[in-house]
Amino acid sequence: MGEFFTNVSRYPKYLITIVLGVFTAAISPLLKRSSNPVTAIALLGALLSGLMTLAFLLRAMVFPLSIA
Repeated sequence: MGEFFTNVSRYPKYLITIVLGVFTAAISPLLKRSSNPVTAIALLGALLSGLMTLAFLLRAMVFPLSIA
């Protein structure tokens, strides 16, 4: 039974590794393009709008409108 819990305890490590790898693979090409000021401002705006969209979606899921 102890071997089972040892295997299960490894899964969060794999999840974190995969998420960080995907994040690194997605961000590194964008950082190379940020040397141009116009592109850097556009990337910053896209990042900000994405974070705001995520925040609004999560807020709408957590605090839905009451239908009465």
